[in-house]
Amino acid sequence: MQNKGLIRFFAIIFGLVCIYQLSFTYFSNKTEDEAKAYAVAQAPGDADRQDYLERSYLDSIGANPIFAGITYNDAKEKELNKGLDLEGGINVILQISVRDILGGLANNSTDPAFIAALDATDQAQKDSQNTYFEDFLTEFNDQGGTLASPDIFSNVVLEGKVDTSMDNDQVATVLEKEIQETIGSAFETLRNRIDKFGVTQPNIQSLGDNGRILVELPGAKDIDRVRGLLEKTAQLEFYETHYAGDVINYLGQANEALRAIVSPEVKETEVEKDSTLDDSVSDLLKDVDEEEVEEQDFGPLFKIFSPNQQAFQFSQVPTVGFAAVKDTATINSYLRNPAVIKKRPSSLRYAKFAWGVPEDEGADIVALYALESNRQGAPYMNGDVVNDSRQQFTQTQQPSVGLDFEGQGVNQWAKMTREVAQKGNAIAIVLDNNVYSAATARQEIKGGSTEISGNFTVAGAQDLATVLNAGKLPASSKIIQAEEIGPSLGQEAIDSGILSFLIALLFVLLWMVFYYGKAGLFADIALVVNILFIFGVLAGLGAVLTLPGIAGIVLTIGMSVDANVLIFERIKEELRKGKSQKDAIKDGFNNALSSILDANITTFLTALILFLFGTGPVQGFATTLMIGIATSLFCAIFITRLFIDGYGKNGKSLEFATGMTKNLFVNNKIDFLGKRKIAYAISGLLIVVGLAALFTGGLNAGIDFVGGRTFTVRFDQPMNAQEVEDALVAEFESADVKTFGADNQLKITTKYRIDETGTDIDAEIERQLFGALTPYLPNGMSYEAFAKSSDDKQVGKMEYYMVGPTIADDIKKGALFAVIGSLIVVFLYILLRFRRWQFSLGAVAAVFHDVLLVLGVFAIFKNIMPFDMEVDQNFIAAILTVIGYSLNDTVVVFDRIREYIKEHGSTRGFGKLINQALNSTLSRTLNTSVTTLIVLLAIFFLGAPSIRGLMFALIVGVIVGTYSSLFIATPVMFDTVQKKGLKEPKKDEELEA
Repeated sequence: MQNKGLIRFFAIIFGLVCIYQLSFTYFSNKTEDEAKAYAVAQAPGDADRQDYLERSYLDSIGANPIFAGITYNDAKEKELNKGLDLEGGINVILQISVRDILGGLANNSTDPAFIAALDATDQAQKDSQNTYFEDFLTEFNDQGGTLASPDIFSNVVLEGKVDTSMDNDQVATVLEKEIQETIGSAFETLRNRIDKFGVTQPNIQSLGDNGRILVELPGAKDIDRVRGLLEKTAQLEFYETHYAGDVINYLGQANEALRAIVSPEVKETEVEKDSTLDDSVSDLLKDVDEEEVEEQDFGPLFKIFSPNQQAFQFSQVPTVGFAAVKDTATINSYLRNPAVIKKRPSSLRYAKFAWGVPEDEGADIVALYALESNRQGAPYMNGDVVNDSRQQFTQTQQPSVGLDFEGQGVNQWAKMTREVAQKGNAIAIVLDNNVYSAATARQEIKGGSTEISGNFTVAGAQDLATVLNAGKLPASSKIIQAEEIGPSLGQEAIDSGILSFLIALLFVLLWMVFYYGKAGLFADIALVVNILFIFGVLAGLGAVLTLPGIAGIVLTIGMSVDANVLIFERIKEELRKGKSQKDAIKDGFNNALSSILDANITTFLTALILFLFGTGPVQGFATTLMIGIATSLFCAIFITRLFIDGYGKNGKSLEFATGMTKNLFVNNKIDFLGKRKIAYAISGLLIVVGLAALFTGGLNAGIDFVGGRTFTVRFDQPMNAQEVEDALVAEFESADVKTFGADNQLKITTKYRIDETGTDIDAEIERQLFGALTPYLPNGMSYEAFAKSSDDKQVGKMEYYMVGPTIADDIKKGALFAVIGSLIVVFLYILLRFRRWQFSLGAVAAVFHDVLLVLGVFAIFKNIMPFDMEVDQNFIAAILTVIGYSLNDTVVVFDRIREYIKEHGSTRGFGKLINQALNSTLSRTLNTSVTTLIVLLAIFFLGAPSIRGLMFALIVGVIVGTYSSLFIATPVMFDTVQKKGLKEPKKDEELEA
């Protein structure tokens, strides 16, 4: 090997750079451990206080040097990023509503063709790969409308950009640009909010041009707070309120009108049993004797709505009445009823009803307000006149938000407060259609400042100030895919990942020494260096380490041995030919190089396709696999060679085997081709059985592909999954419950209300789940304790995952494209390298064989195995890895066949030549397969439950991949070649000459 000095220098420098990159992770972790110890010592037993103290400690020392001028802030910024499954946090995909954008650009047009096109587009998007705007154009053109109509886009919003002379294509060009600018604005708004939220290492990126935005916040613990921050549109408005006394009189008439519309009412004895009003609302009802209550019929509205009794004495109060949160939708529908609207007096003709927020955290009672507005429902003032907002405290030391107005807002606020002081009503401060406060003004307020107070927590006030400062989202956003993992589950994943990693590494190190002696020790050193390089590159690139990523690294350990095995086996062959040790080492490395490159390039290509089509943890798996392949090649070809050459330069003898393994797999004469018909029959039978299971029972499709919600819940006792499933089916109509990992942990999946997305819906379903699981949870456990994340949580919701139906369809199609794309790329690569389609056909036949067998195993055993066998994105990652591994094995065999063809031609008989090639590579094939299998088994038994299905698929894939390279790929290639044998192409002969 030439340039040894340069390679040694590069390896040392690269190693030092990797150590330097990883040092940031060491120092940041060390500092965080000190902060955690400080917080625990200061507030033992108080988790919330500990979180606050830990953050305060880190903030206070963030800029202080901790080693050689490195500060904690520097180290945190450059540390190895950990994904959600290792650190906990939230990962969501937000859908910016393009419908809202189009509605705004159309100045909220009510044109029938426009509305019909939007409604039709909503339906079309459920099963479409087009963008929302593309489908809208199709639907609108089907309506036969004109986009440049004054009633649609030729309006004041698009003045100077759209005029009535433009055709639909010209308007579409303008609209597409406006939509992308609006989505870009939404992206920047979200990024500003996240930057001010204080989460370290946030990741936010735009996904394509369909208005989807990925947000990943590792380490975030207050999940509900994060979700609210992401979805809040920040529509701040200021209204004057109507007098409650006038409104209650109207509601009395509305209640009478509803009697004739709603089904006959039950008596109060039944109301007491069934009413959704809780005690705090019932207490507000007018005092009457119990016998009178039993005979009284409140009517549809007042059965679930309690008028504000103060309004009967002081009619100018702003609060109209009270209701339970879960009844507000029903009351809203009553107030929108045409018969009820007809009862409105002229003074309330354009009144807008809005609900307040609960007075206390966890309370479910809200107040109703009637707001003054004009025909268009416009407020007195909009939030766009706010110049600055901040979290502060009221005179009674309650958290609040201070506002400063700018421009005309200063005069508008002065005028509004003056009018309210004269009329005696109140100013309602409304955020996203919820009234946060409704206070009176005794006099005109000049100077352009005010305060929003209304049952805020400090965090809630900070978030509201953040949202107002970062700006209003230009369109509503909905979470269409979400993953939430508690920090304690993440720590358990780290512990299990490290354990499986160390055990797998120890086995590989011992095996190499056992099989190859001192040469194996040199390979071990190269393997340890390889691991350093992998983690160093991950840290240097700012890549995210995930649980599947750890699996990818551990898998790389098994596969990286393959290059050393190929080299050592070739060196042993050269030594058996009688060559000197120096020549044998040189020729062994040179002869193995082609096989090593071909095998690793095919695996790298499948990993690259996985990276391009995958998301989140799957990309993490692909990233570590690609990095591992690259570093493994360098370490096997150069680092191992440095040690071997260095050891033998003084004439020292180096054995590439031990006494027990020296003669293993030597002079094998197995007739592989003679057994191919038996292999065909066995494979055919297994494939038929698998296909039968696939067509009759199908696969256990995960929510990645069908949509749904999945909760991982841990209990304080072993649970009967079927008993819990029966209880949940009664609540959710559909539910699937499986033991997940330990027998006190369940994975609960439901498609209940999956077409409805949003924070409110998710919270409602989670509360329903808590209610259904209450009998199985510790006595007295609150919903807050069930749902809240903490570092030491042992009971309650540990993980949450949601995929909406639209994005599930996209994921499914992307997975299909990934598998097909991988097969096409590999076919073309092998065709290019071996120049004969028979080789490509044999390789692809083996891959199809392996994929069908893995699918068949999952179809047959989906309800039998004691672990989750869902087909999800991780499963697709496994399939693509199986493709890569199968090709790795096959290419090594094909490379040896090609070498024998060049050496012997067809004079010895093509069948004998192939059998000799298979026998000569058998030692490498079994060595690599056994090593990789042991590594996978270590992860399977000791790793986290969430990747057990992935590991099982890989284990099956390695077994069938090893088998297919010997009994499927090569025999299929042989059967498709003319019996007279292969002749080298003339082009090759000319090149060799």
